[in-house]
Amino acid sequence: MAILIFMLATGLATTIAAWAGMHLLQKEYARYRATFQHETVHGLADFFLFLDPAQLWGVNLVLAVALAVLPWLLGMPLVVALGVGLIALVLPRRTLAWARQRRCRRVDEQLPDFLLALAGALRAGSGLQSGLRMVSGHAQRPLSQELGLLLQQQRMGLAFNDALDALHSRVATESVGLVVAAIKVAGQTGGSLAETLERISLTLRTRLQLLGKIRALTSQGRMQAWIMASLPIALALALHALDPLTMSQLWSTAIGWAVLLLVAVLEGVGMYLVRRIVSIEV
Repeated sequence: MAILIFMLATGLATTIAAWAGMHLLQKEYARYRATFQHETVHGLADFFLFLDPAQLWGVNLVLAVALAVLPWLLGMPLVVALGVGLIALVLPRRTLAWARQRRCRRVDEQLPDFLLALAGALRAGSGLQSGLRMVSGHAQRPLSQELGLLLQQQRMGLAFNDALDALHSRVATESVGLVVAAIKVAGQTGGSLAETLERISLTLRTRLQLLGKIRALTSQGRMQAWIMASLPIALALALHALDPLTMSQLWSTAIGWAVLLLVAVLEGVGMYLVRRIVSIEV
């Protein structure tokens, strides 16, 4: 009787745990899907690409499943297949975030020359909007795209300050925010906008030089962090190729899974600490 009660209690606890796990998994799946669709649509819109978010999620999911099944069909351990699928599921979102960050950085790099050209146009007697139209035609991408969209929104009836706010929301950097604030203040107070833009251009150029020096000084630390993080993975794959029978204990036993989990946690903590060390605000 006691054994029967124990078996029933164990089965009930297992069922409840499985149900809770499935419920949590479904909740996290829905949350990640919504986040993926939102960030992907807005990120691609910054590159002037307008695609269906549902189709993007479907393509990403199919590719992740296919890339997860392929290592398993080739005889690799299940944990490797799951890891490949997880990376394939997360990689497009991270890649898009990196591309957006790189695009914003390019806009910041083009701002000093643009501000000097706009200040020269203002000193020559042009108005702000006519100066923007004239200078944007000679700017390079991606700054020319953002300025063209700003002018197009204004022609469609959007207020100039609202168009500037939209520009700052698309390129949410401190440099763009400083330029937008300066143009707004000059429009309200009637100060010398050309002189203000020249000072901002000098400030941004100095800031870019400092950022370049900081990236050069911290590049070695970032490279060492990536090398040290990839060494355990490369070593595990090499040992698996040399002695698959011994290394199979790492993929197929509870202790092996615990070791892999500990390694993943330590890798994540190490990368986080390195990023905190090398990230210097200017």
